[in-house]
Amino acid sequence: MSNRTFTLAEGQPVADPSVSTTLPTFGGGGLTTLGDTLLIEVLSHFNRERIPERVVHAKAAGAWGEFEVTNDISSLTSAKFLNGVGKKTPILFRLSTTGGEKGSADTVRDVRGFSVKFFTEEGNHDIVGNHIPVFFVRDPVRFPSLNRSHKRHPATNRPDWTMFWDFHANQPESVHALMHLFGTRGIPDSIRRVTGFGVHTFKMVSADGGFRYCKFHFRPTQNTTHFSDQEATRMAGANADFHTQDLWDAIARGDLPVWKLYVQIMEPEQAETYGRALFDITKVWPHKDFPLIEVGQMTLNKNPENYFAEIEQAAFSPSNMVPGIAMTPDPMLQARMFAYPDAQRYRLGVNYTQLPPNRAICPIYAPFERDGMGTMTRNYGGDPNYVRSSLGTGVPSQIVSNVRHTERIERNAILGQNEIPVDDEDFLQPRELWNRVFDECERRKWVANVSETLEDVPDQLRDAVATMFSKVDPRIGQLLDAKAKNSSRL
Repeated sequence: MSNRTFTLAEGQPVADPSVSTTLPTFGGGGLTTLGDTLLIEVLSHFNRERIPERVVHAKAAGAWGEFEVTNDISSLTSAKFLNGVGKKTPILFRLSTTGGEKGSADTVRDVRGFSVKFFTEEGNHDIVGNHIPVFFVRDPVRFPSLNRSHKRHPATNRPDWTMFWDFHANQPESVHALMHLFGTRGIPDSIRRVTGFGVHTFKMVSADGGFRYCKFHFRPTQNTTHFSDQEATRMAGANADFHTQDLWDAIARGDLPVWKLYVQIMEPEQAETYGRALFDITKVWPHKDFPLIEVGQMTLNKNPENYFAEIEQAAFSPSNMVPGIAMTPDPMLQARMFAYPDAQRYRLGVNYTQLPPNRAICPIYAPFERDGMGTMTRNYGGDPNYVRSSLGTGVPSQIVSNVRHTERIERNAILGQNEIPVDDEDFLQPRELWNRVFDECERRKWVANVSETLEDVPDQLRDAVATMFSKVDPRIGQLLDAKAKNSSRL
């Protein structure tokens, strides 16, 4: 690389960027002035070089890659990036913990955010999910409270298990996600071996306007493996950035991480009688009823050249959908479709879509969204900034609208605070997980993991937690009670 001359931000040459302009005094002192543009520019930029970190999902690693279609599903969706075997699409990947701040440890027990941005010829499409298949709540108004209960206590400024369990014991629809979180899946030993789930139900819309419901799944081609609590705790102290380093080093040495993308498909006729689990993200669709259909393969092949520019400024949202994929009446999905872009407008500014990691590769013409801080384009020149102008050059899209179908409103439905009550249905799938998926070793580990968090929790709340899990299986409550009695003797 040829040598480059140091300059100020606007290009003026600088003789020595390590020395400010001063008027020397006795004793090695010096007087600075407002005329030292180098000093003023460096200090003022330093004061502003941090942007607000994400309230959740702040600690993350990411990389660039490519998605390739391995199974044509054009009969299911008109989305071009999913059609035609061999079709390749550039992607940006980001995986994060949820509760911790930017400097926190990678190897904590936590839900991982799993985000992929596809740069398609029809615009950006984002799959923004988690590494477990279900979520803690189904009412979006509880989302901020959920995350606060997993973060720091407002008085002590420390993570607090009493706060954590107080929230969940009073929102028992979270029991399914808790079963996953406190199992071995809760502490991955590598980003390269985590699963990824879109979690929500979406629609796939075919070229003729027909639709089917779908869920997205990413599965690593390597076996999923995990840390024990002891290994994770040791690594959090030895190398808080272990997952970040592991991903970077693997890509650098050519050991490229690979995931297969699958979909589950539900026909509209099946959906009519499927019930609450159609849109309730505390539930899964059983694979025996809705088998995985392979779509393609995602390979990470390039580390970022600059983390801040490419990963910290990356903005993902489930509202980013291309033609052929559409939203559903999942309240949590609809709330996230607002909340995620709004978070990025706050963090990065209203023109965050113009930043390199978010910039679409297809032509953009949105002259009704212009101006604002951080505009980096020609800002549409003198094109009309109002709709239905006879002087502009914009034309309507010829793509058939994919909003040809809506779900029927329930008979006698009333707009109001229609809470879905917690009933036995909320415990059926956790019960299946405990009885049919977990083996005895996993069950013992799960009880130990939960018991450890309950040691300093008030007795009344500990009893409430045991009661909640007893509804999954009475044995869980018995094991938790036994662990608590043993701990109290010690």
